[in-house]
Amino acid sequence: MRHLAIIGSGPAGYYTAEAATKLWGEDVKVDIFDRLPVPYGLIRTGVAPDHQSIKGVSRRYEGTNLADNVRFVGNVTLGEDVTVAELQDFYDAVILATGAPHDRKLDIPGADLPGVVGSAAFVGWYNGHPQFAALDPLLHTDTAVVIGMGNVALDVARILAKTRDEFAGSDIVSHALEALQASGIRRVVILGRRGPHQIMMTPKELGELGHLSRAAPRVDAADLPDEGEDALLEPGLRKSVGHLRSFAAIPESHYADVPIEVTFDFFAAPVAVEGDGKVTAIVVERTAVQAGRAIGTSETYRIPCGLVISCIGYQTSPIPGVPFDERLGRFANDEGRILPGLYCVGWARRGPSGTIGTNRPDGFAVIEKVAADIGGGAGKAGRAGFDALAEARGLDIVTFRDWKKIEAAEEARAREGAPREKFVDIAEMIKARS
Repeated sequence: MRHLAIIGSGPAGYYTAEAATKLWGEDVKVDIFDRLPVPYGLIRTGVAPDHQSIKGVSRRYEGTNLADNVRFVGNVTLGEDVTVAELQDFYDAVILATGAPHDRKLDIPGADLPGVVGSAAFVGWYNGHPQFAALDPLLHTDTAVVIGMGNVALDVARILAKTRDEFAGSDIVSHALEALQASGIRRVVILGRRGPHQIMMTPKELGELGHLSRAAPRVDAADLPDEGEDALLEPGLRKSVGHLRSFAAIPESHYADVPIEVTFDFFAAPVAVEGDGKVTAIVVERTAVQAGRAIGTSETYRIPCGLVISCIGYQTSPIPGVPFDERLGRFANDEGRILPGLYCVGWARRGPSGTIGTNRPDGFAVIEKVAADIGGGAGKAGRAGFDALAEARGLDIVTFRDWKKIEAAEEARAREGAPREKFVDIAEMIKARS
């Protein structure tokens, strides 16, 4: 019998568990740990609440968790409740699928002013992550600046611009919905260091900006390259740039009819945040793209604003005793191997790149390496060993059966038209299982 511990219950963790059960069948037992009492990681707290079709992938993970040899172990914090070394004593392999839950630092003067928030915090706030439920972003301003040219920046801009009716069917948490509807934001500026041909935005997400009821996207046609150059782009990016061209063709008169503008500011690198006690403006340097890189021109300008949301990437949380690559913001590893018996997968392995589906081949690949390393297993205690330790320490483990009770309670308290109203407090989550 082989015993595996997977740390993290997001897509990478569940795809890895699925791979293990498909390879070994009943000859493996898998425990999936999470510090929260609820599973699914960024599916629950990272995917935009108005993208419910994407969140539907959790049904596949539920199928994995219903297998007799797979167990969800929630409300257990690595490093506090149990250490990596202790888990390695119990399990043949420990696989870190912890994702990249922290924002890459916005390293410019003034970035610590009130009113500057990272996307992990802001997205966590409107998605009901307990760590960020009390964020209270400064929405009583007419201009918000979003730094970044990826899908997270698009999500943030879209959420800032939507009406209450446009959130119908979403699972945005009520405290965020009410705050957003009361906000004073009338302009959202999306800053990108490079140009339209270097964006990381996918066509579907970018196209959504053109169909908002009270907002319109604005692109300066002068920022767009000659249309003939689009032919050199890969098809998805070509389609995204096509959306930008359609935005640039919106007549000026249209903006008089919508209360919110979403402005794309290309060739613009933030260099400082200004403010006295809170954000009042962001200073931006005009750039030029040379060989794909943004080069500063020394020309600067100010954008008055009261909120800055940095969407410039994420990084993995270091764990004491586990080699970490500070430059890349992930665990130091050789194709998933960190140390004997210790592995990583997903964003914890490769950094924050790829889609949800990218984690499936990643999970299957790491299980192949685990199989080559552990053979038939070393006769370790597995979950029985952990359970004894948990009992001795008085850990309050949340099981998958408990989670289903929490889920039912969230569905029962949903506002009309919403699939659920998430608990944003861990104590309330645990109480709901009883």
